[in-house]
Amino acid sequence: MSTTNSGYSADRKAYIITGPTSGIGYFTALELAKHGTVVLVGRDRGKLAEVQKTIEHAGQRAMSVVCDLSDPASVQRAAAEIVALDLPVAGLLNNAGIMQMRATKNALGWDMTFATNHLGPFALTEALVPHLPDKANVIFVASAVEDPERKPAKAVGFRGARYISAKASTRGEWQPGGSKMPGADAYATSKQCNLATVMVFARETPRLRFNAVEPGVNLTTGLGQRDANAFVGFLSKYIIPLLVPLLMPFMKFLSTPKRAARVIAKILIDTSGKTGIYYDEGGHPMHGSALVRDPKFSERVVAETRALLSTIPV
Repeated sequence: MSTTNSGYSADRKAYIITGPTSGIGYFTALELAKHGTVVLVGRDRGKLAEVQKTIEHAGQRAMSVVCDLSDPASVQRAAAEIVALDLPVAGLLNNAGIMQMRATKNALGWDMTFATNHLGPFALTEALVPHLPDKANVIFVASAVEDPERKPAKAVGFRGARYISAKASTRGEWQPGGSKMPGADAYATSKQCNLATVMVFARETPRLRFNAVEPGVNLTTGLGQRDANAFVGFLSKYIIPLLVPLLMPFMKFLSTPKRAARVIAKILIDTSGKTGIYYDEGGHPMHGSALVRDPKFSERVVAETRALLSTIPV
């Protein structure tokens, strides 16, 4: 049996996952660990160590790489560290994401939601693509709130993505007429850019598989809870988890982190070769917004993102 430079078996598949310390990411990391070595990528070294320990206690393998997706330099360092591990990577899952109730900026002055949800995963993927073996799967966790016609999203106040340009997005500027909910336009726009990226990358690099997943409405994740008040936090932690299973038979778009993790892991380990597909919360193909299905729009998003990132010295 051959081994890599890291001492791991070259016959054992490896999966890279961002945002593995909570919610969907945490349960997906546990699912993926059943199928191979998991490379845990996140901001908090201590939390990464806890997840790694949990996986290793189950007799499985994991490694940790510290990365702040909102920081281009950190993304490049993390990518170089992952490449140096010399693992037989079968899949990359861009899962990490935030939705802020109050807009903040990163060190470059960029909108934190757009930087974390779109620019970081985009840069990480581009850095790793040349090193991924043929037929490796790359998945972006998207969100149907990017679609202004999506009824469940409209019902809670989303008005779809409001993309102007990559530069405008870094400034926290969105098309007028959007949501009244703080952070909603930034989140929806970043997720539309994720979808656009998947569609373009799938066409550009046919030797790899690029797909996106809508994880369903997960009311119990910590996506925006760090900005929530104590009452909302109490509901999210103790009350909503009891209600969701009761509501799921009547509201098909609802899901739970564990269910979403099973769907995502199944798609990531799939060897059928499907690419350029947007999957719903049940793992079935779905359509994104009319705008994201327009190749010219998707190509503009990718071209503008590349141009923006090329100006940043790392």
